[in-house]
Amino acid sequence: MLNTILPILIFTALALAVIGALRRIRLWRQGRPAPVNLFKGLAALPRRYLVDLHHVVARDKMISNTHVATAGGFVAAAVLMILVHGLGIASPLLGGLLLLASASMFVGSLFVARRRINPPARLSKGPWMRLPKSLMAFSVSVFLITLPTVGLLPEGLLEGSTSWFLVVVLVGLVAWGLGEMFFGMTWGGPMKHAFAGALHLAFHRRPERFSTKKGGGGRSTGLKALNLEDETAPLGVEKPADFTWNQLLGFDACVQCGRCEAACPALAAGQPLNPKKLIQDMVVGMAGGSDANYAGTPYPGKPVGEHHGTPHGPIVAPAALPEGASLVDAETLWSCTTCRACVEECPMMIEHVDAIVDMRRHLTLERGKTPNKGAEVLDNLIATDNLGGFDPGSRLNWAADLNLPRMADLQQVDVLLWLGDGSFDMRNQRTLRALVKVLRAAEVDFAVLGDEERDSGDVARRLGDEATFQSLAKRNIATLSKYRFQQIVTCDPHSFHVLGNEYGELGGVYEVRHHSTFIAELYDAGRLTFSPWKGGSVTYHDPCYLGRYNGEFEAPRNVLKALGIELKEMERSGSRSRCCGGGGGAPITDIPGKQRIPDMRMNDVKESGAELVAVGCPQCTAMLEGVVDTSAEVRDIAELVADALVERPAGEASGASRQPAATPTAEEVIV
Repeated sequence: MLNTILPILIFTALALAVIGALRRIRLWRQGRPAPVNLFKGLAALPRRYLVDLHHVVARDKMISNTHVATAGGFVAAAVLMILVHGLGIASPLLGGLLLLASASMFVGSLFVARRRINPPARLSKGPWMRLPKSLMAFSVSVFLITLPTVGLLPEGLLEGSTSWFLVVVLVGLVAWGLGEMFFGMTWGGPMKHAFAGALHLAFHRRPERFSTKKGGGGRSTGLKALNLEDETAPLGVEKPADFTWNQLLGFDACVQCGRCEAACPALAAGQPLNPKKLIQDMVVGMAGGSDANYAGTPYPGKPVGEHHGTPHGPIVAPAALPEGASLVDAETLWSCTTCRACVEECPMMIEHVDAIVDMRRHLTLERGKTPNKGAEVLDNLIATDNLGGFDPGSRLNWAADLNLPRMADLQQVDVLLWLGDGSFDMRNQRTLRALVKVLRAAEVDFAVLGDEERDSGDVARRLGDEATFQSLAKRNIATLSKYRFQQIVTCDPHSFHVLGNEYGELGGVYEVRHHSTFIAELYDAGRLTFSPWKGGSVTYHDPCYLGRYNGEFEAPRNVLKALGIELKEMERSGSRSRCCGGGGGAPITDIPGKQRIPDMRMNDVKESGAELVAVGCPQCTAMLEGVVDTSAEVRDIAELVADALVERPAGEASGASRQPAATPTAEEVIV
């Protein structure tokens, strides 16, 4: 009797799953077209899932092992169950493998159940609380119905009128498990992420995040450019259907684990943003409905159930529409610092920041609704090429006594020193003077653009003003094309990122170095000598745009180590460093919360016991020095290096390397 019922159950569940998959695909295809290589993506899926994704999940060893046991056991058990019980291809070998797979899944489900007994606040509740039971129902039922296949249970035990109760129980368990695992995977439920997540990895909008090289994937953090000449393309995202289809697919892949919300500085500060809920709101908008069924942490100060959306309705409702017609509020989007902590932590590799900037683009370019000082700053960039609206001719006033070499005079140098808009800030001018001192001590052949340099466009782009960004970028590219240099060096991670990762799409390809990386190279090449550190304890704050965006964590620490400093690392450091609150135009939009992000970061410094926090970013310096009631001093790495410089005796060569191999030299870039 059971042998007759099982194939019917299995193939009914598969048929319903296929129908659900087609329905899900139809929802994704509401989005705009996006070119993908279907065959290449599917072929790369196993590696992306088993290698690239696993690198992220493996940061939590217990969860990683649980996922391997549960997900791996399920995939193997599902395939073998179809073969053995669906198609009747029974053999002791297949049956034994099916027992092992279902047993592995059951062990994993025990750890899932344990985690759900007293779940962390970041985990969504509601339907997710039934997940351990569903996993157990599937694994236990598959295990039990497979026992006769390997001779561990008499075949006749499940036959005849006396065994009807046992058969009913087993059929019920199988139906429950199949319903959650197969039906729920495509129709909605805790297992939906498995289906959408696999396709999301295959057709990811940033395939360059994945790599065939040993050790996993690459790093892709530059924002995608808008085609401003295409009058048919929307300027940013107004409604869910304006996202590309594979962005909608990515939203559907969310597992609601809450790792993004645990890392989000805006949520921790009590601002109205939770990256997990934002992604779930996009799913609601894609399918149509309200957020009433959301079972996770809400936006601070915003009750669940008051927002609605449709695929072709506005995400942020214009003022003319009634209250509640909005899917999210504008201040939710403007709370983001674009620090990418959410993206870095997401086990499904969802691109939260891309989505937020896409929606900001519509608000800025189409509606002109950039909050607080946003409009003023954008007007300054258009009128004066700098954020503060200063006279462009005063960019080098701070260096009147330094006699800085100009590119216009030299035409060709080894290093172009990019000053950034910090050249108008008195505090950052100290950092720039220190960096110039270091470059001259190392006898670096460098020059500056001077009055020819314009703002890199970073803030304009993060505020959604793609037009101003591209205007600034193209003019900078035109200026740089007049000169010859090997590399660009800057003390601003935001300029470093934009010049190195976002100008390329507009035709400007350069070798760019952050000053900490360049100083480390100069030291390793024997061109700098330092006196021993005699100060107090030091910690280092990782700038988001240097660390998470560009993977540079070691060079600043190597410089501090060369100074003789033994670091006292903060609990949140490296790839999990807490943002200072200065990125993404956040100080300009200035959305209020319960506390300030830089205050939280300086509290991290206090907990480390350090007396000084070393930084490598002018925005981080400004944000952290703006914190009151703190005893820790804030200094840029260039300042610490400049103070420790020891002049070489006359006649001593400056190229004696401290390493057997010479420091790599960038190929000359003709621009």
